[in-house]
Amino acid sequence: MIFVTGSAGFIGSNFVTEWLSRRKGQVISYDKLTYAGNLMNLDSCLKDSRHTFIKGDICQTDRLTKIFRDFEPSLIINFAAESHVDRSIASPKPFFETNVIGTLGLFEACRRYFETLSGNKKKNFRVLQISSDEVYGSLSKKGKSFTEENRYKPNSPYSASKASSDHIARSYYVSYSLPVLISNCSNNYGPFQHPEKIIPKTITNLLSGKKVPIYGNGQQIRDWLFVKDNCKAQIKILEEGAIGQVYNVGGDNEKENLEVVELVCDLMQKLKPESRGRSYKDLISFVEDRPGHDYRYSIDHSKISTNLSWEPKESFESGLQKTLKWYLKNDMWVKKILEESR
Repeated sequence: MIFVTGSAGFIGSNFVTEWLSRRKGQVISYDKLTYAGNLMNLDSCLKDSRHTFIKGDICQTDRLTKIFRDFEPSLIINFAAESHVDRSIASPKPFFETNVIGTLGLFEACRRYFETLSGNKKKNFRVLQISSDEVYGSLSKKGKSFTEENRYKPNSPYSASKASSDHIARSYYVSYSLPVLISNCSNNYGPFQHPEKIIPKTITNLLSGKKVPIYGNGQQIRDWLFVKDNCKAQIKILEEGAIGQVYNVGGDNEKENLEVVELVCDLMQKLKPESRGRSYKDLISFVEDRPGHDYRYSIDHSKISTNLSWEPKESFESGLQKTLKWYLKNDMWVKKILEESR
């Protein structure tokens, strides 16, 4: 049995769906259902007898401890996090409450539960902390890609809170022998991503004829990873990863932000041509850059590729086409998410 926090969010819901599609067994979903977590994301799973959803906060250590003892999960994966950099700059406190205090609460519950286990139950127990490439800071254009040996240099309240959560995870491995693994992944994209993020925001703005804002000159570089590829990587790490290790997960798709938006515009023009005969690119608008905007992220995923035989399957173009088709097909999902986020 696996216990999944942040299960109604973007990556968490994709993970639960992927796990159940592989007939991996019982799933206990746990989510606070903030603006970024929505049960609509789990529609395909809620009627599955192998899936149980519990609404809750990872800060609730005593409640988590009881849930672990009641359900006896052998695997725990932590997707629960506040994750939008812009929001973290505008209001840092919720990020540290969830990503730091919440992670501490979760890992303390894991420790308490782990200490009650024995035999194979103790041997097979694992906790996977999901993190971000942003904890490593910013790279120059020719800087070497991040490896697991890079030191942490977070530059936003979001990345600082995620770096802190990683340190909590590592400390519980060293101090309490809790069987912990950590994964740092690059920018995810795909179905069920909240429209505040750059790719779905571009899609939804284009569909409604709104301007598409791009920070600064749009030359910031990110490595893009299709969410389904990431979910498959996390399953590999859970099942085959070495306890105490960190695994970087990347998509081999470095793109400038402006290039990403232009590719979305081009694909939209093919799949849903602009009805007024204009170019979608006319809606691109450059706005003042945000504070502390990291220039480039790049992931070296050779460790997981060599040790766990994982490789990303989707090119950016193939993943983007799947993503755009999903958003065009699920316009009611987008409408409801936007309404509930107001």
